[in-house]
Amino acid sequence: MSTSDPSGVPAPSDLPARALETTAERPWPVRLLSSKIADYVNKMAPVWVEGQLVQVNRHNASATAYLTLRDTDVDMSLNVTMLKRILQSMSTPVEEGAHVVVHAKPSFWTKRGTLSLRATDIRAIGLGELLARIEQLKRVLAAEGLFDVDRKRPLPFLPARVGLISGREAKAQHDVLVNARARWPQVQFELREVAVQGPNSVREVSAAIAELDADPDVDVIVVARGGGSVEDLLPFSNETLVRAAAACGTPLVAAIGHETDCPLLDLVADYRASTPTDAAKHIVPDVAAELTRIDQARERMARAIHRRVALESERLTALRSRPVLARPEVLVTARRETLERLRIEARAAFSARLERGRSEVGHLRTALRTLSPEATLRRGYAVLRSDDGAVVRAPQDVAVGDSLTALVADGALTVSVRDIGPTRDSTT
Repeated sequence: MSTSDPSGVPAPSDLPARALETTAERPWPVRLLSSKIADYVNKMAPVWVEGQLVQVNRHNASATAYLTLRDTDVDMSLNVTMLKRILQSMSTPVEEGAHVVVHAKPSFWTKRGTLSLRATDIRAIGLGELLARIEQLKRVLAAEGLFDVDRKRPLPFLPARVGLISGREAKAQHDVLVNARARWPQVQFELREVAVQGPNSVREVSAAIAELDADPDVDVIVVARGGGSVEDLLPFSNETLVRAAAACGTPLVAAIGHETDCPLLDLVADYRASTPTDAAKHIVPDVAAELTRIDQARERMARAIHRRVALESERLTALRSRPVLARPEVLVTARRETLERLRIEARAAFSARLERGRSEVGHLRTALRTLSPEATLRRGYAVLRSDDGAVVRAPQDVAVGDSLTALVADGALTVSVRDIGPTRDSTT
């Protein structure tokens, strides 16, 4: 005896009723799992889904149009079916590559095990709304610092190899290659031809940036497109692509639009070129201009060396013309004359000082002799001393009969006191 699940698929009564009850010995058959997934999906309510149309098939015999809706940030898509009359009723027909929102109910096809959407309404996202979303994303990325000037890395002066990302046989690729090789013929390129427009551009450009960044021989990466409409340049404002460029460790040059175009990739790149030709002028130097600069530098160096040699030659001539070099003995002669003059002056000064000293000594001798006791004695004076050697200064110092010694200029006399007279009045 067997039962059937809600989808009508017979199921043996001994199979587990729930997924948690399955085991290796009691598994679900594929048809049962598929039917249960369909039951679960059918219970989902209709939902609004946003994405990019990468395929629109309305040219068939049925009343149903088949579309493919792709996520703009990751490589993921869903099949969408809707009545052709709904598409035909739109005021502006949607084409492949358009950004849309779809009101649809999820549906699971059990035979193939695929999920699809049955759409009942579709609306194109207007350019104004897309630009507003880009502006919002721009503010978010700017707040994270992805556009800061201090993140910009200088381009190498002479890259060994340039990674070029462009469309297949695009004019932008031609402009970069021709102008770069015209400036520096030895420059080497690592080309990556990718979709630069349409639903695959974000994935292919991001992958090319990552691949070239991983190549150690690539010194700079150029992403070139060469302008286009605002819709054409929308992939280069995609968050996934912008973050892939920000994560690139190799200096990145963006040559996407023209002067008036500015996708977000331009803001995160290390250098924003106005055109692919402008990018070529900045990634490699102009060999002719560099050779001209080298020649000019060599001429300036030669002139500077000649001026310096001439100046030093003039200085050497001036030094050689000086008397001290023309007649080296002049220096010794001048010093000898100075030494002789100083010696004569020293002798004269010493003689004058000696003469003054001699004169001073003579004056002192004369004064000493004039004031000495010997000079007094020679004028007829005598000095009386008692027996004990004391000088007699007054009559009271002696007595009659004392024997005294009288010192005169040429000797000494012994005298005796016979009489002591009265004291002489000092006032008379």
